[in-house]
Amino acid sequence: MKSFALFLVIICGMGGLAQKLKLKKRSNGEEIKFRTKTKDVCTMSISGDDEEMKVRIQCRSQGLSYWCEFSGKPSVCRAFRNNPKIYWNQVAGELRKIPHACESMEVLKTTMCQKAPPEALMKQMAAGVEPEDAANQEEPVQKTSLRGRSQHGQESENESEAMKLAREHCWESLHGFCSYIIGIFRG
Repeated sequence: MKSFALFLVIICGMGGLAQKLKLKKRSNGEEIKFRTKTKDVCTMSISGDDEEMKVRIQCRSQGLSYWCEFSGKPSVCRAFRNNPKIYWNQVAGELRKIPHACESMEVLKTTMCQKAPPEALMKQMAAGVEPEDAANQEEPVQKTSLRGRSQHGQESENESEAMKLAREHCWESLHGFCSYIIGIFRG
């Protein structure tokens, strides 16, 4: 049993190395869905390059839609360069802990880049609030696309902890297998 666990760790570790190469390309244009402490449904969109990255957070809450934009150079942080996916997951994790994703966050912080230079910080550049009806009237095409996204967001919210670990540490093609094995070991 121990040799099988070691085999799994090696496979997942190799997958992590392979994913690191892909993640540098994938973090641009990536969307992460999450819910805040007060159950606001949010999407974090990431864009930019090594020179400067931008993050746009859009949330819906009780008839209101709000957004904010952040800008910075997280690539200055070595831990970010090694694994941007974990960095963005940590950002989303911090946003899940607060009631309003844009109101109290002047800077997006992560534990993995605490000691990075100040230019690595993602600082809030702009924010806004509008009634959800007004947002939907301005862009009727986006209304249908948001419905599709929110359904996907609910699916990812119901993911097991094992699947989350598998997504972080295993090759994409082995997520199901790794999730199953991690589930066995976690009981």
